[in-house]
Amino acid sequence: MKGKTLWGIIFGLVVTNCLTIALLLNNGKTSIATSSNEAATQSETVAQIGDEVINRQEWLAELENRFGKTTLENMINKKVVEELAKKYDIEVPEKVIDRELMMFKATYNAFGEEGIQEEENWREQIRYSILLEELLTKDVDVSEEEMRQYFDANKQYYQIDTSYHLSHIVVKTKEEVSQILKELDEGSSFEALAAERSIDEITAANGGDLGYVSENSNNYTPKKYVEEAGKLKKGEWSNAIQIDDQYAIILLHEKLDGVAYRYEDVRDQIRRQLALEQMEGNVTTKKLWEEIGVTWFYGNQD
Repeated sequence: MKGKTLWGIIFGLVVTNCLTIALLLNNGKTSIATSSNEAATQSETVAQIGDEVINRQEWLAELENRFGKTTLENMINKKVVEELAKKYDIEVPEKVIDRELMMFKATYNAFGEEGIQEEENWREQIRYSILLEELLTKDVDVSEEEMRQYFDANKQYYQIDTSYHLSHIVVKTKEEVSQILKELDEGSSFEALAAERSIDEITAANGGDLGYVSENSNNYTPKKYVEEAGKLKKGEWSNAIQIDDQYAIILLHEKLDGVAYRYEDVRDQIRRQLALEQMEGNVTTKKLWEEIGVTWFYGNQD
C-alpha cells in the first residue's frame, strides 16, 4: 500500500524532526545566561576525560555544526506551514486527529509508554503532518472515481480490530508470579519489575511493553492475553496467566475500540495519499519557502 507507507514515512520524519528540535532547544535553553554569568556558563565543564575537559561552548558548537542547519530548517518549515495554513484557511478538526492517531497506533504499533505520556505532542505532530500534506497537494487533482477505487481495494486498512496496549512480565514458576503480584499490590512499578524479573528479554528491556495487540495480531501474542485484557480496566494488571510451562502478568495501558471507517471518514486522507503518489519526487517544502519568502543564515535553501 504505497500511499499508506508514504504517509508513515512523512509522519516518521515529522516526529523525528520535532524530537530533534525539542532536544536541541532544551539544550539551547540551558546555554542562555545574563551578561554577568554568560562567560562562566559557556566555559562550564560538561565532561572530563582524564585531564582533558569538554566545556559547554565546545559542546554547543559541535551540536550546531552537526545539527544546526537541519534543526533551523525544521523550525522554519513549521513556521511556514502554520502561516500558509492560515493564508489558505486550512484547519484540522480534532476528530480527524483522533482518527489518524488511532490508525497510526493500531497499524504501525509505534506508541509505547512514552507515546501515552506525550500524547498531546503526538497529536500536534499529526496536525502538522496533515497541514503539510494539504499544502503540498492543494493543487493536485485526484478524481472521485480514483479515490473510491482506492478505498474499495484497500478497505482492510480502514478496519481496525479492538486492540489493547499491553505490557507483560513472564516468569518460570508460580512462586515467582505470586511474589511479583504481591509487590505490585504493594506499589512496585510494573515496568521496573518487568525489566528486573521478566525472562522475555526482548520486551524486558522496554519495561515489558508489547505494543498494541488484538485477536488478529501477527506478533505471536498468546490469545489468553487478549481474553484477559478484555476483563481489565486501564491501568490494571491481571492475575497469573499460565502459558505452557511459564506464567505471565499483563498490564493494560489503553484499549482501542474496533471500528470500520466509511469512505466519507477517510476520503481526505485518501486524496492526500494519492496526490502525494502523483507528485513522486516533488514532495518538498522548497516551493512553500518560495511562496512565503524565506531568508536564513545558510543562504539558499537547496
